[in-house]
Amino acid sequence: MMIPDGAGHGSLLQEATRELEAAIHDARVAFDCIGLGEIDRAHTSAVTARIAIDAAVIAMQAALAQAPSQPAASSAASDTEAES
Repeated sequence: MMIPDGAGHGSLLQEATRELEAAIHDARVAFDCIGLGEIDRAHTSAVTARIAIDAAVIAMQAALAQAPSQPAASSAASDTEAES
């Protein structure tokens, strides 16, 4: 699986990408540990995967908050002004 590096999208999206990669790794470890019967280690890996996903969501929310206003919103305002 190829995961984009977030180039050109700022450090927040790069951080989100890194966190998602960590979550994928931890989820795979949890899966393998279940297969091996190592339930405690599987639980630990599942929890760390969830924490990494939460961190990725926070980074993406911060990136969205920094994003410039959407072009669709500004064109809708222009349409409203043109109708007046």
